[in-house]
Amino acid sequence: MVVEQKNALSLKNPEVLFLSFFGVGFAPKAPGTFGTIATLPFLYAAGQMQAPFIIFIPLIVVFTFISCFIADYTQRKYKTHDPGWIVIDEVLGMSVTWLFLQEQNLLHLGLAFILFRVFDIFKIWPATYFDQKVHHGSGTILDDIISGVYAGVVYLGINATGILS
Repeated sequence: MVVEQKNALSLKNPEVLFLSFFGVGFAPKAPGTFGTIATLPFLYAAGQMQAPFIIFIPLIVVFTFISCFIADYTQRKYKTHDPGWIVIDEVLGMSVTWLFLQEQNLLHLGLAFILFRVFDIFKIWPATYFDQKVHHGSGTILDDIISGVYAGVVYLGINATGILS
């Protein structure tokens, strides 16, 4: 007799679908990188619309708050902390980095991607604090938001040198 596990991970669960960015987080290797890559077409399209970036800030803030609470609920439900399949944090962190872009083209987006992945992997304080010490869902999400800010600031520094022109 097979006993069905009550809390089994399934994309049929809306919280799993959301946090894994529609299943991207279940990539067999480097789910964070794949989560970030999956974000790029959306950011590129948004950049091509040339809408003022200021309209995206409230969306990112709202989705960050929602993600913190859904991540907390889900991590408690599945008795886990910051599992690799949760990639909505990469989606939000890369979106934060995108807000800093001065040019909406593939070169600048590619550089932003590389910088975000570097900062997300190496986690400079206070990202390490949220990653290691905050066991609420906000710890899972906010370390990537901080990494996104760091990546954005470094991008601005690189862009200011003029080497991307």
